[in-house]
Amino acid sequence: MASILDLLNTSMGEDFIAKASKSTDENKDNISAALGMALPILLGAMKKNIKTETGAESLNKALNDDKHGDALLSNLKSVKASDMSSEGEKILGHLLGRKQEMITKTIGSTLNMNESSVSSILKMAAPLLMSVLASQKSKENVQSSGLGSLLDSVMGSSGAHDASLIETLLDKEGDGSVIDDVTGMIFGRNKKGGGGILGGMLGGK
Repeated sequence: MASILDLLNTSMGEDFIAKASKSTDENKDNISAALGMALPILLGAMKKNIKTETGAESLNKALNDDKHGDALLSNLKSVKASDMSSEGEKILGHLLGRKQEMITKTIGSTLNMNESSVSSILKMAAPLLMSVLASQKSKENVQSSGLGSLLDSVMGSSGAHDASLIETLLDKEGDGSVIDDVTGMIFGRNKKGGGGILGGMLGGK
């Protein structure tokens, strides 16, 4: 399937970006940049969590829940941003725990965005990501043992070379060196958008 970042360029992605932009007063380029950074990090956190049997069972159960899946994806325009944020706050609390504030701060610092806007974008993005995963899981009849492959497919090609940096961010408390690493992950090592996650999402422009 297409990676989660490829989906941002679809009509569904455009609907989500427009909704997030209206909710945060951030322009669409900033929303796209924040999502380009946040979504692979959230997927990386899931991959980290499912390394334990308990974590895999927990994610499998969550993805089987009726509140995730095609319902949100097919009704994205009509879903309230506040409802997405409320659900997303629960997801992020479970997924990132005490790392959430550090990750929000890192994204904000890297992209020069207001932390409250980044936090809102993350909360709205979390249920969207869960719904994409749940929908794909259902279509492919993926069981708990296959979640790693499912996450890899949704993460797309960017995940292969950025996995170590994502793990660095999730494993450390966050300092200047981590922010530098993440900046390289997003913008490419030359920090001009030619490589990395954001460069790939924008076609290397």
